[in-house]
Amino acid sequence: MKKSLQRPFPIRTGVSAPVVSPIMPSVVYASESPSALDAQYEGRTQGFTYAREGHPNADMLAERIDAMEGMQGGIVTGSGMAAVAAVLLGLCRAGDHVVGADQLYGRSLRMMAEDLPRLGIETTLADVTDVDAVAAALRPETRLVLIEVVSNPTLRIADLDGIAALCAARGVLLVVDNTFTTPAAIRPAEHGADIVLHSVTKLLSGHSDTTLGWVAAKDPELAQQMRVFAVTTGMTASPFDCWLAERGLATFDLRYARAQDNAQRLASWLSEQAGVTRVLYPTRPDHPEAARAQSLLHGQGCNMVSFEIEGGRDAADAFAKAAEGIAFAPTLGDVGTTLSHPASSSHRALTPAAREKIGITEGFFRVSVGLEDPDALIGTFEDGLDAARSER
Repeated sequence: MKKSLQRPFPIRTGVSAPVVSPIMPSVVYASESPSALDAQYEGRTQGFTYAREGHPNADMLAERIDAMEGMQGGIVTGSGMAAVAAVLLGLCRAGDHVVGADQLYGRSLRMMAEDLPRLGIETTLADVTDVDAVAAALRPETRLVLIEVVSNPTLRIADLDGIAALCAARGVLLVVDNTFTTPAAIRPAEHGADIVLHSVTKLLSGHSDTTLGWVAAKDPELAQQMRVFAVTTGMTASPFDCWLAERGLATFDLRYARAQDNAQRLASWLSEQAGVTRVLYPTRPDHPEAARAQSLLHGQGCNMVSFEIEGGRDAADAFAKAAEGIAFAPTLGDVGTTLSHPASSSHRALTPAAREKIGITEGFFRVSVGLEDPDALIGTFEDGLDAARSER
C-alpha cells in the first residue's frame, strides 16, 4: 500500500497556509442556521458544534493514528483508560460476559474485577498465550475478548492469530490494546482484531506531557456506539494535548527505532549480570514465546524490558535509589528511560499470591527504555545492581 504524506489541517491565511497544525481551543463552533446545524448532525455536511462532541485537533490526531493502524474512524479520548472504558462500557450491557487477558494493564484488570461486575457484566481472566485457555473461558453470552499483544509487565506474547480465529468462529469481538507494541511492530487489525486501542500517552506521543487515548473499530456501527458513549460521558481530549501528541507522532519512527535498539542492548547486558535472575525481552531466544514473537513481531522487540533481581524489596529499593538519572515512575514510552516496580504500582491491587502467580515478585522491574546514550544507560543500571547486591 502506497503511503502518503500527512498534511496539516487545511486552513489558509490569505495566500499562505501554516505548515504546523494550529491549536484550536474553541469550546463552541457557530453554524449559520438551524438547517445547516441539522445537516451537520445528520452527517450531510462536516463541521464542529461543541468541543465535547469533537474538535479539529482531535480529528487531526485521530486521522494520523488511523493511518498508522490501517483503520478508519478512530476516536481520541482523554486517556488510555477512557479508550478501554469506551469499549467495555460502551459496547457491553448487563448480562454480557467479557474475557480478559490475565496480565492486562493494572487498571484494566481493576475495571474487569470491580466495575464491570458492579454493572452486571461478568468477567473471566485467561492465559492468552494459550488459545485453548481462552476457548475454555468463552460462554454463549461472551461479548468480547480483551488482550494485549505483549503483556504488561511480564512481556508474554499472546496467541493473537489463534485467538482471532477463535473469536471469529464464535462470533465474539476481539479487542487488542496495542500500546506496548505500537503499529511499528504489529497492526492487530491485519491479524483479525475487530477493535484496536492505544494509550496515546505512551510511545505514540512519547514525551510524558499528554494524557490521551485512541480507539477504532472495523465495524462503523460499533465505532458509532463507542463515539456516542465517549461524548455522553465526557471523555473529551484536550485540544492542546492533541496538538502535542500530533507533534510527538512526527518523530515516532525515529524514537521507536532508537529506543528499541537501546532495549535490545540493555536486555543482553542484564542477562549477563550477577544477581539478575530473569530477563524478559520478546526477541531473546530464551523468551517463553520466542517463536511466536518472531512470527508476529518480525524481529521488532519494542522498547520494554523486564527483569528480576535477587534480594526482594530491600534490593529493589537499593537498586531504584542508586540508579540515579533514571526516573522511578510508573509510566512508559517517554524519551527518557523510566523504571517501574509493578508490585508497588501498576499491580499493587493484586494479592502477593496473585502477583507471584503471574511472575511479579518484589525483585521484578519493568523498564521503559528511552533514547539515552546506551553506554551511559548501562552504566547507570550497573550502579543500581551494585547497590542491590550489597543488600543481599
